[in-house]
Amino acid sequence: MKETIKNRLESLRALMRQADVDAVIVPQGDPHMSEYLSPHWQLRRWLSGFNGSAGDLLVTPSRAMLWTDSRYFLQAGRQLDGTGIELMKDGLPETPSMARWLCTNLTPGQTVAVDGLTMSTLAAEDLRMRLDAEGIALRTDFDPAAVWTDRPALPDGRIFEHELRYAGLSAEAKIARVMAEVQSHHATAVFISALDEIAWLLNIRADDVHYNPVATSFLYLSQGRRILFIDPAKVGTDAAEYLRSQGVETAPYSAVTDFLKSVPADERVLIDESRTAARVTELLAHVAVRGASPVAMAKACKNEVQLSGIRAAMLRDGVAMVRSLREIEERVASRETITELDVAEILRRHRSASPLFFDESFGTIAGYGPHGAIVHYEADRESASPLAPEGLLLIDSGAQYLDGTTDITRTVCLGSPTLEERRDFTLVMKGHIALARAVFPAGTTGTQLDVLARQYLWREGLSYLHGTGHGVGHFLNVHEGPQGIRLNHVPAPLSPGMVTSDEPGLYREGVHGIRCENLVLTVPAMSTEFGEFLRFETLTLCPFDLRLFDTALMSNDEIEWVNQYHDTVRRTLAPELEGDDLHWLQNNTAPLPLHTITD
Repeated sequence: MKETIKNRLESLRALMRQADVDAVIVPQGDPHMSEYLSPHWQLRRWLSGFNGSAGDLLVTPSRAMLWTDSRYFLQAGRQLDGTGIELMKDGLPETPSMARWLCTNLTPGQTVAVDGLTMSTLAAEDLRMRLDAEGIALRTDFDPAAVWTDRPALPDGRIFEHELRYAGLSAEAKIARVMAEVQSHHATAVFISALDEIAWLLNIRADDVHYNPVATSFLYLSQGRRILFIDPAKVGTDAAEYLRSQGVETAPYSAVTDFLKSVPADERVLIDESRTAARVTELLAHVAVRGASPVAMAKACKNEVQLSGIRAAMLRDGVAMVRSLREIEERVASRETITELDVAEILRRHRSASPLFFDESFGTIAGYGPHGAIVHYEADRESASPLAPEGLLLIDSGAQYLDGTTDITRTVCLGSPTLEERRDFTLVMKGHIALARAVFPAGTTGTQLDVLARQYLWREGLSYLHGTGHGVGHFLNVHEGPQGIRLNHVPAPLSPGMVTSDEPGLYREGVHGIRCENLVLTVPAMSTEFGEFLRFETLTLCPFDLRLFDTALMSNDEIEWVNQYHDTVRRTLAPELEGDDLHWLQNNTAPLPLHTITD
């Protein structure tokens, strides 16, 4: 495989020479600015052999480099070894950004190229500005996929209606709301590229991207027309009738370029430059109006029907988690041969027993021992470790149900925990609890709360490099904006109806990984003379491993939070369980002892 990667890079370099290009950027991207891509758009993976969900490749005549974030440092290091591709650890002080590297290593008059369909308008314009300052040109009309001889076809799965009983609001009503927002930007139309936004807005779903129930398409909305650009093979009779009932016409996916060129000059088309490809913006340059997506906030703030469905999905998922954890622990204790891949299979089997199950929400991360320190580790037949009755198992998994999306991480002790394991786990949990208990003024962003989850680790000189929380969709992408809880600034305020993860962690390379994740809902807390205040309601229902808590490091308030959470989990899940599963639940939600307070 390593030689194959080298040969593919040489094919790209030959194409570069033909086009008189000095450097080529291959982003992890598609024309919809998706985080997760269909196989048709996995060019960076094909060229590099690195299969993480984040990472951009840079190729010059003599070097190849891949920038990725801390979630993938260990994985990328292994997968790139022997390919000749250098790992650039993005976010570390010593690692230059790709733009900085280009400005430092290229000379005036040289040219950088990228497929403008795979880079956002915002990113392309920022890069162009930096390169222009050094006399370096940027081309967005280069197609590096021309060397991909066995490229997979575009997805052809059928779309289907996401019924009103789950969505809570009709497409007609959503479109009216979005068009009102469009008008507030002094625009007359909007062009939407983001697949999750289209799926939410039209109440349609599909299976074009593994784990994300979206359909490959573009959407154009104006006062007079609603056009969904989609492969006709994806629209069956029922879907066509549904779209007509919502006033939506269809056109071939491939027709979008000619359409954008022909938009009348008196139209004003709103685009979100962070979620619109650079080439699309170039086609709309004569009519484009830039502004924030009119869909993102509306989609993120779930309605009451959606929230009811999410709570039902959490109960269902909690039952599946209890059954899975009990089975895993019992099979390990009996010294049955069971690997990380078996863990993923067990979780899928129990979740898929529900008639509302559609798919997993991402590839299960089951990292045993040192593999737990690989933040986005996904086992395969070569890497899957057998489990033993000792050490820690980190399980990060989730499901797509018709009524909600779940994402949960639990760190499980498979034997007798060490002092270091208990200490590390407890420090992570203290941060988790601090964030879960937060009360904050309306308008607060996740950046302002992030330190709550990190403070106890920082006090001990420990940290983690990934974000603390991401938004979660409703039977949509497990990673959803616009909100986030992380160190770098995220401008979107945490608003009522938003579902966000709370997942601090700690990773000791070669030893173990710990992450504790629940999903939380932003809800009103109180109204005072100082304004409106918000808080989080915990949605996830599954015990944390009692054996890993070191209560000597915890306050009584923290211990009481754990006990109250476990009491809620037990009371909610117990009616759905029986026999050994119920017994496991009861044992694993027993109260932790409080500290005795003396005068």
